[in-house]
Amino acid sequence: MNVQMPAATDLSVLQQLHAPSVPLDDDVERLVDVFNRCFAVSHNTILVSGDDEPVYLPADETCEYHRIIFAHGFFASALHEISHWCVAGPQRWLLEDFGYWYKPDGRSAEEQAEFERVEVKPQAYEWLFSHAAGRKFHFSADNLASDIGASETFKNNVVAQIQTFLQQGLPSRPAMLMDTLRKEFGSELPQPADFSLA
Repeated sequence: MNVQMPAATDLSVLQQLHAPSVPLDDDVERLVDVFNRCFAVSHNTILVSGDDEPVYLPADETCEYHRIIFAHGFFASALHEISHWCVAGPQRWLLEDFGYWYKPDGRSAEEQAEFERVEVKPQAYEWLFSHAAGRKFHFSADNLASDIGASETFKNNVVAQIQTFLQQGLPSRPAMLMDTLRKEFGSELPQPADFSLA
């Protein structure tokens, strides 16, 4: 896919245009900087802190680049939204929220099972990125109103997906991000034993 950056490709200009309304903590600023250094030019995509729910917005007539907007300056929200971007491909980058199905809090058991099915890869990436950034990972069931937490099956599927990634290698975008996060935050290479439910 041939993408074009806006005339102002200076990352500091882009970040000033999308400065959050509240200051970000230092680690979040570092994460935003890492992502934007990796992908602003190559993928016409920047990471931006938002004041409300997270959302992915493709480039349109009002903004020449794609934006991954994470919630309230939260580090974990940024990693989670980045992870969805890593799963999505060029066709989905043209759709708001990548065109994913999503039902908010209050899902039935069947709807929660479908949510978990599509969340395995994103949460596997998120755990890998959390490790690379020296952060603790927490599974997200994202269904507090129904009091349905992340199932053991889901957790085991995420661990299995990580083990597959570690054995077979990551695709290029997540691999680049993980390597850059490791260098930025000084973490060790991930090992299979780092990812377990014990």
